[in-house]
Amino acid sequence: MIGAIIIGLIVGATAKILMPGKDPGGWIITCLLGVMGSFLAHVIGTETGYYMEGEPAGFVASVIGALLILFVYRILMGRTHPSDKGT
Repeated sequence: MIGAIIIGLIVGATAKILMPGKDPGGWIITCLLGVMGSFLAHVIGTETGYYMEGEPAGFVASVIGALLILFVYRILMGRTHPSDKGT
């Protein structure tokens, strides 16, 4: 469990590097989104048989999952962020 969280944090940091720009939540939220993306990609990838536990493809899928979650988060928070209302 601790290893999965650490990998998720690394995945979140990697996603942040690959998708630069200002995030509504900063680095901490980005890393937590990385953990979520890593978990989601792990569940989908292993359950569908795309890769086995511990394969490098799992890390790549985790980064892609984190990028997707970060992208969706930016879209959702960008629309409702109070500082974006033109004040």
